[in-house]
Amino acid sequence: ATVSVLYCRVKMSTLRGGDRKIDWAELSAKLPSSRSAKDKQKRRQIFNGMDMNGNGYLSLAEVDKGVRDVLKADDLFDCKPAMLRAFNAVKDTAPSHTPHSDDYVTRSEFRLLMVSLRQMFELWQMFEMIDTGDDRRVDEKEFTQATPLIEKWGVKIEDPSATFKQIDKNGGGQVLFNEFVDWALKKGLDLEDDDD
Repeated sequence: ATVSVLYCRVKMSTLRGGDRKIDWAELSAKLPSSRSAKDKQKRRQIFNGMDMNGNGYLSLAEVDKGVRDVLKADDLFDCKPAMLRAFNAVKDTAPSHTPHSDDYVTRSEFRLLMVSLRQMFELWQMFEMIDTGDDRRVDEKEFTQATPLIEKWGVKIEDPSATFKQIDKNGGGQVLFNEFVDWALKKGLDLEDDDD
């Protein structure tokens, strides 16, 4: 239980009916992603604040520290799987300028990082709602029981067992966060109580 708390302090038992809720509007405001001049200026300030050594590249450690210290987004900071998936999704999307730029987030990729952090955090919240065992894996029983919830998020599941097997790419009998993300992105899952 302690390990999962370190990975995401916002326990799903709280979100399932307790008193702590995610303030989606506040989180979105901390992750400026539009192409407006105002958001570009905010992103420039955030990037500069995260770029500890001023080299124009953000490592995963700099993003991690920046989410906590610059964005002050504690809920996101505490969900390492979402942050890691977002970082890896964008770190090599822009053309390489140096041999190392594919290993880091560049300034030209930073807007995508803001979008991806928000999206991966939302998917993490969904994953955790399905993962009633709080072990950061979803078994077939948990998935089947969550079918009505998944339908609220926009995906009708006719055969939960067959769908589970499709998601469980490695056939391990457990759906991990990365497998869930791959499926959820293809299906366009959308948490009903967030702000987008």
